[in-house]
Amino acid sequence: MIFHQPVLMQAVLTHLVPPSDDGLIIDATLGEGGHAEAFLSKYPALLLIGVDADASILEVAQSRLAPFNGRIRLINAWFADFLAGYAEEKSPDLILMDLGISRYHYEGSARGFSFDRDEDLDMRLGRDLTTTAADIVNTADAAEITDILFRYGEEKFARLIASRIVRERAEAPITRARRLANLVAAAVPDRYRHRRIHPATRTFQALRIAVNRELEQLESGLREALRILKPGGRIGVVTFHSLEDRIVKRFFRDKSKECTCPPEWPICQCGGKAELRLVTGKPVTASEEEVSRNPASRSAKLRVAEKPLPQEPGPQGRAPRAKGDR
Repeated sequence: MIFHQPVLMQAVLTHLVPPSDDGLIIDATLGEGGHAEAFLSKYPALLLIGVDADASILEVAQSRLAPFNGRIRLINAWFADFLAGYAEEKSPDLILMDLGISRYHYEGSARGFSFDRDEDLDMRLGRDLTTTAADIVNTADAAEITDILFRYGEEKFARLIASRIVRERAEAPITRARRLANLVAAAVPDRYRHRRIHPATRTFQALRIAVNRELEQLESGLREALRILKPGGRIGVVTFHSLEDRIVKRFFRDKSKECTCPPEWPICQCGGKAELRLVTGKPVTASEEEVSRNPASRSAKLRVAEKPLPQEPGPQGRAPRAKGDR
């Protein structure tokens, strides 16, 4: 059963075009295979490696992509680990990262991602992980929980929520998602309990990110993606919240700079070369029509960067650039 509708599909296909008919794309967060199916259908000779940490969702993708057997290889792994160990002869022309989690995880995984369902409070994407969301809320002290909620959820009532969690777990362990959602709603001020967004949204996001080390995965994955990408190839990243987007924005910006000398130096000494070229200066967002059709696309942002082709060798050394030319 397919649960998820991929976001920004047309934008992804527009900005990530394989340079050759038999190119290779790595879908580093395959999910249910929606983007992968679109690429394989549009480009009949394209090869694809699909990676996902969740073995159960990989089975859904395997069934969906069965018509393309012979052109696909699916890998059950964390994408940062897979990219770090990539040793294939063929370098990828395109790398796509569609971050966050799938609708499948909310509606079909029974792992406590949704505050609307009475499920075990697990939130692990990969079963190789040992720490669950229940472990965090039942064993971390109030200061640790506050830090997780504020750092990964940008939750302004983190301290109130953490205090409530510690008080409630003293009576009975917090093991179910719905109980956690209810106590979070009880912890925040009255005026925040009946808004469009459920008051537990940021808490659940923060716990999921902490359990799966999502931001660490992203930072490492971006570095490894740039390392293995073929010159002339492109990286596209779809993010769903500001923490992810800031990491991608900063990485693309920093790697697109040439000179990395301190700003107070009047003459460039590093002779640096940009490792990326920004394709999307500003992130691409969903149209009103897409948001109305697929509300999950409301917060989605696509950023794309290209790895430059090698330049022809010039004179030995590199002429320093004036400070104003940076």
